[in-house]
Amino acid sequence: MQTHEIRRRFIEHFTKTGHTEVPSASLLLDDPNLLFVNAGMVPFKPYFLGAQTPPFDTAVSIQKCVRTLDIDEVGITTRHNTFFQMAGNFSFGDYFKEGAITNAWSLLTGSVDDGGFGIDPDRLWVTVYLTDDEAADIWRDKVGIPAERIQRRSMADNYWSMGIPGPCGPCSEIFYDRGPEYGVDGGPEADEDRYIEIWNLVFMENERGEGSGKDSFEILGPLPKKNIDTGMGIERVAFLLQGVENVYETDLLRPVIETAEKLTGAVYGRTHSDDVRFRVIADHARTGYMLIADGVTPGNEGRGYILRRLLRRIVRSARLLGAEGETMAEFMAVVRDSIGPSFPETVDMFDRLSKVAVAEETAFLKTLESGTALFERTAESTKSAGRKTLSGSEAFTLHDTHGFPLDLTLEMAAESGLEVDEAGFRELMAEQKARAKADSKSKKHAHADLSVYRPFLDLGDTRFLGYDELTGEGEIVGLVRDGQAVNEVAEGDSVEIILDRTPFYAEAGGQLGDRGLITTASGARVDVGDVQKIGKRLWVHRATVTSGGLELGQSAAAEVNPLWRKGANQAHSGTHMVHAALRQILGSDAVQAGSLNRPGYLRFDFSSTDAVPSDVLAQIEELTNSAIDADYEVNTIETSLEKAKNMGAMALFGENYGDEVRVVEIGGPFSIELCGGTHVGSSAQIGPVVFLGESSIGSGVRRVEAYVGMDAFRHQARERAVLSGLATALKAPADQVQDRVDSLSDRLKNAEKEINSLRTAQLAANAGQLVDKAERVGDLLLVSETVPEGTSAGDLRQLAQDLKGRLGSEPGVVFLTAKDGDKVPFVLGVTKAGQDTGLKAGDLVKTIAEPLGGRGGGKPDMAQGAGTNPDGIDAAISQLRSVLQR
Repeated sequence: MQTHEIRRRFIEHFTKTGHTEVPSASLLLDDPNLLFVNAGMVPFKPYFLGAQTPPFDTAVSIQKCVRTLDIDEVGITTRHNTFFQMAGNFSFGDYFKEGAITNAWSLLTGSVDDGGFGIDPDRLWVTVYLTDDEAADIWRDKVGIPAERIQRRSMADNYWSMGIPGPCGPCSEIFYDRGPEYGVDGGPEADEDRYIEIWNLVFMENERGEGSGKDSFEILGPLPKKNIDTGMGIERVAFLLQGVENVYETDLLRPVIETAEKLTGAVYGRTHSDDVRFRVIADHARTGYMLIADGVTPGNEGRGYILRRLLRRIVRSARLLGAEGETMAEFMAVVRDSIGPSFPETVDMFDRLSKVAVAEETAFLKTLESGTALFERTAESTKSAGRKTLSGSEAFTLHDTHGFPLDLTLEMAAESGLEVDEAGFRELMAEQKARAKADSKSKKHAHADLSVYRPFLDLGDTRFLGYDELTGEGEIVGLVRDGQAVNEVAEGDSVEIILDRTPFYAEAGGQLGDRGLITTASGARVDVGDVQKIGKRLWVHRATVTSGGLELGQSAAAEVNPLWRKGANQAHSGTHMVHAALRQILGSDAVQAGSLNRPGYLRFDFSSTDAVPSDVLAQIEELTNSAIDADYEVNTIETSLEKAKNMGAMALFGENYGDEVRVVEIGGPFSIELCGGTHVGSSAQIGPVVFLGESSIGSGVRRVEAYVGMDAFRHQARERAVLSGLATALKAPADQVQDRVDSLSDRLKNAEKEINSLRTAQLAANAGQLVDKAERVGDLLLVSETVPEGTSAGDLRQLAQDLKGRLGSEPGVVFLTAKDGDKVPFVLGVTKAGQDTGLKAGDLVKTIAEPLGGRGGGKPDMAQGAGTNPDGIDAAISQLRSVLQR
């Protein structure tokens, strides 16, 4: 049974019993505890935590998930995936244990003809919590599983929580017996390689307190309602129903392995080490594909770092298997073909996905080249020191700073006749992981407590009046001060005000929240500085009471600052125009990756692996302003999501839209997007848009910034004043300023070259005098000199070579420095006779680098570096003398 069929049957089984189908949420949710969604219940957390009332009693979903805690273990076992699909059914105070158990059993064992999976019931075992007699009785008496196939397990195995205070409860897990050829008899308690867990039924009925570990927390008491949260691993069920050995041989991952075989010449199934690499490629290619689809781009921290690491592990594994050149494009294509039927939206964005992945591969291949050069220098230094082992810190630096994988370091070290201190490396890695884990733990307990808003959410959604009005009357239905709901607030208080209706726009879609006033008939005055949404349904006005006081239940007048809103409208509509112009000129791959709109300013982030040339950026700016000048009408249409897509409206993948959406259309086909923001009435009201520039903000993501409206005019006026001043100073018409500046720049460069030539000639002329000043240190001659300020590192090297030659057959050392502002470039050379005594420039330069506040390195005959402490030159020379006297 194909994976897509398993998904379909799961959804249909539960929708037939009245469950509401909920589409998968994005892998990226606004949750401070998680980098990525890692379980099917995560999108429903507000309901389980009691922060919101669920809009349905029961639900079913197949949630895409990513778990990255043990990336290094992927492929070593055959059950672990970083990306997986978690099928689940949920009950919020509706059915409980019996409903969860019987629903799961009927799907698993139901005949294929009737929509089930057709699994032999005699192959299924179950576990329950130690004291959960109720669940055990249901399995035995209602379902008919023999008592010997029902095992009781401790809290560590069969009691579920989110790892933080909140809902928890006992669980019951369903296992599939693969047969005696896979392990010993005795059920899950005896062998979890033979008995594979396929479904976990969580009976959420209690609230847990603080604590760590799976079984070291206190149970505080029962929840107001008993809930059900289940999770069935689609990939695990697929490999069992498809009769293959593991998840990597299913219809979704095996094609990637076959592609890797073709590209590398290696064969899957021959050696364990190669098989691990094949599985890494298959797993990470799919995970990387899905992360890029949800808007993640490679970077050096957070989600971007995880993606970068996954993609680089693919490149590394392919190389170790024998691949030459680039492979990423083919891996991405085969992932698209296999997973596309389940996630068709990713097929439409494939060009962008592939470009991001391929760009990262190209960058990493260059890193491998530079890392290889660094490794060779490290290996040479190790051998020169008479050592046969690369230290753990050296291997860690290669890995952590330069992105050079350990297994490549091991491979190249073996080729060089060296070993690697793996224990030292892993100790440093463990320290790094411990720091990351501690950081993660601290963040986990930083989850904002939104339960204070629960009563207000239950009153109903805030009614937004701001599309049509800038003023409005509303009732104060909630007051929150210092995180606590209160009945009244006084002058000077910082407060969050919740009105049943409001004209204030709450921050969303890149548009900042409105500013303005809230007043009451009793004379209270409140300055609103920000407006945010809770649960996408509740408007929270963050404000300061400047006079009077507020009470719950009062009527209040809300007034948006009209100048703020006008500027915000101009910036938001301007962003739409920039987006449309970008796509027209750069193509449909220029997908929005973020935006910010505030009065007078906009920034727009978009997917692109290449910088936008200045002439192309000028074209985009001109097209944007031409469309604004055309005075297009701005229309808003409320319709269904399906109709909006049929109209050609652009939707951001990863955003969750309701059944009814708002479409903003500017100039017919010129710009049409799904958008809940506020806008101008016609494009001419935007005013001029002046680009400030284009830049990179991460791998595969570019940013355009611009001024809008009067801010754009003021910016142009300032630039015009600068140009006028330059024209006056250069005594040239404004249209000739650029040519005059270019001419002056060329003359300056020529003058600098001439000065450098004279300086070089002067240094060469003084070389003989420097040799005459050489001091004898033991059996060596030492030439140490601080040359004139401004001397380049290249000139220092040339002079050092000249001085070494003038020392002839004498064992000697040359040490030159030059002040360059706060920097100190330095060069150290050792003559051939000096090297014969055992001196090496690369070693000596490290001795003198510390007093100069810098670092250096090089070969035995010549080394160089740079520092930041000019005052340390005398100390560096003194230290060098001490070393040479030993």
